[in-house]
Amino acid sequence: MNATALPRLSLGPVLYYWPRQQLLDFYARMAETPVDIVYLGETVCSKRRALRWDDWLNLARELRAAGKEVVLSTLTLIEAESELGYVERLCAQEEFPVEANDMAAVQLRAGKPFVTAPAVNLYNRRALDRLRQNGLRRWVLPLELSRATLADLLRERGDDEEVEVFVYGRLPLAYSARCFTARAHNLPKDDCQFRCLDYPDGMALATQEGQPFLAMNGIQTQSASRCNLLGELPDLCSLGVDVLRISPVSRHTERVIETFHHCLRQPADLPRGIAELGKLSQDPVSNGYWLGTAGIRQETG
Repeated sequence: MNATALPRLSLGPVLYYWPRQQLLDFYARMAETPVDIVYLGETVCSKRRALRWDDWLNLARELRAAGKEVVLSTLTLIEAESELGYVERLCAQEEFPVEANDMAAVQLRAGKPFVTAPAVNLYNRRALDRLRQNGLRRWVLPLELSRATLADLLRERGDDEEVEVFVYGRLPLAYSARCFTARAHNLPKDDCQFRCLDYPDGMALATQEGQPFLAMNGIQTQSASRCNLLGELPDLCSLGVDVLRISPVSRHTERVIETFHHCLRQPADLPRGIAELGKLSQDPVSNGYWLGTAGIRQETG
């Protein structure tokens, strides 16, 4: 990364199950924001079919025409032959770059440019260099790694290697073959009745003491709190991070993007930006992983 260049902003894939029109309206608004990179596709559950293959491609072309770099994202947990076939089709196309959410997609995309998602466990320079030989051009820091680990990994980065950091949103922590949302409604996974539609930002869970703990999103477990590294922008820039990822939410995503965009260019406004983002959500802020402590460590918004 050029030391004088500011990081670009990316919009991660929508992690929730939103109706078709909500998705289309959302991305129409995103086309008007200053976000630079948009990741598209279903990464959590193959039963979420509000948009089909041709829909995603048409949407990708529209966003590209609006000046966005578009990346197509794969499923994170492949459980059936049909799902593998979809990932194979996605990785075989060459019109758009691909974000690999698991090592199957990395293998299928080998030899062509790809990005690795935070779910891909890249913990050392040897692993990164091995994937670079097979087409890796950008990697997203695994969510549980710290600022100190990132600094170590960047000391010997390649000239053609970009790094992306998840800076805002509920953290996707784990995936399971079981659908927790269906289970909560006493439904089998194969007859879930698409109950995820009832939870546009995931199903919040609390401890017996009433403290926010996790959010369930189908087969995905998320943090109940949100990561918010807006206050770390100066450090992220000094480290040479190329891309800052914002995870979509059902409300206020435009405000989040605009706040990060403004504060990157006007660092003196960081305190005001932090205060503004704190007003947008009732979720507590947990930046523990970035700080090298317990991930659930909470701070004020």
